Amino acid sequence: MYSFYILSSERLHRYYTGSCVDLDKRLMEHNRGQSRYTKHGLPWRLVCRFEVSSRSEALKLEMKIKKRGAARFLSDLN
Repeated sequence: MYSFYILSSERLHRYYTGSCVDLDKRLMEHNRGQSRYTKHGLPWRLVCRFEVSSRSEALKLEMKIKKRGAARFLSDLN
């Protein structure tokens, strides 16, 4: 199973979207500053998570939401 996720940084007032196999490990890496794109927004908080069956499905969902914008996607969920 693959996870697609959206993180939020209160410091930057921004969202980050990504996909991975082990979400707990990946979130820890983000919050340790080990990711180039998220190291300046510490701490990151998990806002949304979806489980999908394949990597390609996770990447398609990630690209779709990145094009649309995470904030807009999240507002449409509510």
